Amino acid sequence: MRSRPRILLVRHGQTQWSVSARHTGRTDIPLTDTGRATVRVLGERLSRAPWDGVLAHAEVRTSPLVRASETCALAGFGGRAKEWDTLMEWDYGVYEGLTPEEIRSTRPDWNIWHDGVPGGESPADLASRADEAVDWARSADRDVLIFAHGHFLRMLAARWLSLPPASGGLFRLEPASLSVLGWAYGAPAVERWNDTGHLD
Repeated sequence: MRSRPRILLVRHGQTQWSVSARHTGRTDIPLTDTGRATVRVLGERLSRAPWDGVLAHAEVRTSPLVRASETCALAGFGGRAKEWDTLMEWDYGVYEGLTPEEIRSTRPDWNIWHDGVPGGESPADLASRADEAVDWARSADRDVLIFAHGHFLRMLAARWLSLPPASGGLFRLEPASLSVLGWAYGAPAVERWNDTGHLD
């Protein structure tokens, strides 16, 4: 039995808005056909060694938004997963559906990790939700598997490492990727990040 729990993270598969780089917070956008195909490939990877053993007793949670819950189901974990609102994507407020270029046309120096969004969540707000997920993951002696969203999972990585909220911007994350947050010499560490080897 592993002495300390780890978090395995899966970012949802591709959507039309992720292809066009539109901020997709609470808008319930489904996966594209390509997104569904890549998630199935990821599920095949997770059903084989060494992941099948790791995940045999893992607790599974997913964002309730369809792009995450569909990813969870297509990867083979829908029957074990509990939906959790804490895992929802950043609430982008008035910037929902806009691209970074569209936003910077009126706010040239805008950076979501420092500035947040009008009418939505601040970085501190998102960090508070990520902290809740970290506390839950560390609460028992078992690994956990989370299906969620790019910005949320990047913030989760920052908070796992006790970094300030703005540090989430340092962790690039692709659709249908696998990441693992664990431990090194007793301290929180990144074991694997943005692994898309199953898509090569």
